[in-house]
Amino acid sequence: MSELRDILALRAEAVTRRLDVLLTSAAGSRGRVIAAMRYSALAGGKRLRPFLVMESASLFDVDPEHALQCAAAVEMIHCYSLIHDDLPAMDDSDLRRGRATAHKEFDEATAILAGDGLLTEAFAVLAAPQSHPDPAVRVELIAGLAEASGAAGMVGGQMIDIAPDRDALDLPGITNLQALKTGALITFSCEAGAILGRAKDSERQALRSYARDLGLAFQIVDDLLDSESTPEELGKPTGQDAAAGKATFVGILGIEGARGKARDLVKSACAHLAIFSQKAKLLEATAQFVLDRKT
Repeated sequence: MSELRDILALRAEAVTRRLDVLLTSAAGSRGRVIAAMRYSALAGGKRLRPFLVMESASLFDVDPEHALQCAAAVEMIHCYSLIHDDLPAMDDSDLRRGRATAHKEFDEATAILAGDGLLTEAFAVLAAPQSHPDPAVRVELIAGLAEASGAAGMVGGQMIDIAPDRDALDLPGITNLQALKTGALITFSCEAGAILGRAKDSERQALRSYARDLGLAFQIVDDLLDSESTPEELGKPTGQDAAAGKATFVGILGIEGARGKARDLVKSACAHLAIFSQKAKLLEATAQFVLDRKT
């Protein structure tokens, strides 16, 4: 596990450096929105989704520069979603990654534009030749990220999350919500490596199945941490869903039931990687990392 943590840290640093290059500062009024984009995108974090892009790409010996470019685009989408998720119209959070959220550090209008900026810039990054020399591969990446981010994925999940009947969701309903809101981008992150590597259908399906189980396990652990940790430990508010009466995995399954479900999902996720043998050992370790994480 210590080896994985070291690799995660190195990959996270590489992604931050690439984002620093891609999000160039500017003077004048326009510079304010870029400063807000940089504030959110360069704030650190686990960079799990970019790591999944790069590690899945390594299964197919993809050029690391292509994988890094794609990973940066995915992280832009993730950071945009966090900015908008924290807005007063959504979760109304003041703390993210241990510091003030974008709308608190700047203002609400600037935060909205910063999220919009990261969202659109991500597709420009994928469209550039640095993502892959083959335009057909770049188009497939763009289409996949758009689906994972839009109404069929993350945005659709967020809409379910704020819908009037959100509080009454049962276990299948919560599972569907989180498969869209959290899982869709994680699934694309894993499949992106297969797209870059022009992998076989069976290999792509194996990565999709791994990612779907991993994404649900990630969210269940998130619910557990939200129930058992403090804002200081997590670097963001805790207990908001419970206070609002929203259904969660922990609320439905209980602490031990949720923990057992997460363990089962991680076991299933790792089983899907058998097709890759030892080449997937870091992806297996990542699933265990997701289960054991404390932040």
